[in-house]
Amino acid sequence: MNDSTTDNTLQDTERAILMAAEREFLSKGFAGARTTSIAEAAGVTHAMLHYYFRTKARLFDRVLREKIKLLKETLFSSFDYTDASLDEIIRNIVDRHLDFIAANPELPRFLIEEIYSDPERSNVFLEHIGRYAPLIFQTLQHKIDEEAKSGRCRKVDAKMLMLDVASLNIFSFMAAPIVKVALGDMTEDPEAFFAMRKKENYDTIMRKLMP
Repeated sequence: MNDSTTDNTLQDTERAILMAAEREFLSKGFAGARTTSIAEAAGVTHAMLHYYFRTKARLFDRVLREKIKLLKETLFSSFDYTDASLDEIIRNIVDRHLDFIAANPELPRFLIEEIYSDPERSNVFLEHIGRYAPLIFQTLQHKIDEEAKSGRCRKVDAKMLMLDVASLNIFSFMAAPIVKVALGDMTEDPEAFFAMRKKENYDTIMRKLMP
C-alpha cells in the first residue's frame, strides 16, 4: 500500500468517525453520547476511535468546529461579490442560512441545549461566533449605510437585522412539532414549505428596510 492510499484510508476513517459522532451528538447531546456507539456506527473499533481523537471531548470539539466553519462560510458567501445590491445580499443571507439549517435541522436545538447545560464546554462555539460575527455585521452595516444615503432603504442596525433573519429562519426548526400541527398540510412537502418560508422571511426583512 503506497503513502497516498494510506493517507486516503486514514482520511476516510476519520471522516466516518466524524459523521457518526455528529449524528450521535446531535441526537443525544454531549452527556448522552457514547463513544462505543460512535465507533460501532463508524465501523471501527473503540481503540481506533481513541487513536484518532483521544477523548469524547476532543471529538465533540472537532464536530462543533466543523459546523461553525460551515456556518461561517455559508454566511460570508452572501457577500462574495462586491457589486451586489442590498436586496441581493439579504436574499442570499436568508436563502443560504435557511438551507444550512434545513441541512442541519437538529443543530439549533442542540446548540441551545449545550450552551445552557454546560457553558464552559460551549465556549468554543461562543468564541468562534465572537470572532466572525463582527465582520459580518460590519460588512452588512456598510452596505445598509451606503444605500440609506441614496434613499434606497432605511438606516437600520445590521446586528438587529441579522437577529431578525436568524429568528425567522430558525423558529420553524426549533418548534417543528408545533409548526407541523398548527400548519397541517402546508408542511407535508418540506421542499415547498421551505421555499415558502424563504420568500416570507425575505419579504419580512425587506419591509423593515423599505424607506
